[in-house]
Amino acid sequence: MSSEEITLAAADAQAVLAPANGGRVAGLRIDGLELLRQGDRFGCFPMVPWCGRVRDGRFLSGGAVQQMPLNAPPHAIHGTTRESPWRVASRTDTEAVLTYDLVDPWPYPGRVTQVFTLTPDALTLTMSVETYESSFPAQIGWHPWFNRTLGDGGQDVRLDFAPAWQEERGADHLPTGNRIDPRPGPWDDCFGMPDGVDVTLTWPGRLELKVASREEWVVVYDEQAEAVCVEPQTGPPNGLNTHPRLVTPIDPLEATTTWSWRRL
Repeated sequence: MSSEEITLAAADAQAVLAPANGGRVAGLRIDGLELLRQGDRFGCFPMVPWCGRVRDGRFLSGGAVQQMPLNAPPHAIHGTTRESPWRVASRTDTEAVLTYDLVDPWPYPGRVTQVFTLTPDALTLTMSVETYESSFPAQIGWHPWFNRTLGDGGQDVRLDFAPAWQEERGADHLPTGNRIDPRPGPWDDCFGMPDGVDVTLTWPGRLELKVASREEWVVVYDEQAEAVCVEPQTGPPNGLNTHPRLVTPIDPLEATTTWSWRRL
């Protein structure tokens, strides 16, 4: 199928997908307001087969040390798929399925599948990693760049969430292994929400959006003037080493996040 952009539409909501550009959500418009940053760092890209940074680009799997390219020296960051083309497996007016076959530099064959489902008041993103051969550790996550303001003259977005803990961040930007009481922002930090990710973004007078997931990990990044990132994921940064989730031929890894909204 064509790898050109796909537009899903449901009432006043439109989601634009870019299979050829990392399988990302390139844009999300509600009543004509664009929620996702455009330009250089834009949209929402999948983080797979790992999320955030991997220390020195190395992880242990089956007794072997695997080395990933250091694309955020001295670490490897955000997986191997965000700049690669994905295949369009199927699409309708409100749903699309994209797939990506894991290749070098990832050392294990496997397939990643993304399902995007749009309704008038929600976008649901589901991702899975499966293997038919060797088992391997993996992570799934999403990295949306939400606009700090919506429309001309809009107020800054407000973030509301109540994490149980914050992962202490070392000078190398990786968790130290200590859990601390949540600290005020600005953040480039991982938080634990054992009852599931539940973060509300409010653009006063415009829109309220809730980011939810059954997973317990979320990274919040709001150190840039243009955007804020709320990133549900299946483990913390460097989780291939510290919280590995094993993908086996009979046990794929799957995760879902739902963004639901209401007008203000």
